Amino acid sequence: MNFYISDLHIGHENVIRFDNRPFANADEMNDTIFSNWNSRVTRDDTVYILGDFIWHKESKWYDIVSGLTGNKVLVRGNHDPRQYSSNVKNLFQDITNIKEIVDEGRHVLMCHYPIPFFRTDFSETSYMLYGHVHTTKEYDYVKGLRKTLAANRDVHGTPLTNFINVGAMMPYMNYTPRTLDEIIAGDEGYRKSDEY
Repeated sequence: MNFYISDLHIGHENVIRFDNRPFANADEMNDTIFSNWNSRVTRDDTVYILGDFIWHKESKWYDIVSGLTGNKVLVRGNHDPRQYSSNVKNLFQDITNIKEIVDEGRHVLMCHYPIPFFRTDFSETSYMLYGHVHTTKEYDYVKGLRKTLAANRDVHGTPLTNFINVGAMMPYMNYTPRTLDEIIAGDEGYRKSDEY
């Protein structure tokens, strides 16, 4: 099974305040993330981490990554190192800047940054998963673009709105790796809520 998540920022004290995360400190946040991850993900599952994974020097990465179950693919974010030692590289199936897969017949494009217009964006079975924007003003711009594109569906046909924020702080993510079905359903519910 495939899981997806972005912007965990493991070990990052300031992100708690920045995102208004519901934790007293980074240790509490880390414990929640590890518990959520390891209670869902099995050894045979793959987790696609869409950047800004760990806020520590590489010397701590080995212990953190090896303590999380499943196969891991890192799609680098702006706060991830550009180079890794072979010890850390070997903990991942892949480390890349962008990734495309097919998940149960659906095309999934992954990048740390939102890419609203992509090769298969006219397909209702294509999804672009991203992070980076957290719940900031930048995310408000992305939401506005999605609303505009959805409103033009009658004029232009299939809407180009299948790009979804999988940041850990999103209500439907709740600091937990999620399946594509869970993300789609969570995003759909979130777009109908007052928060959106």
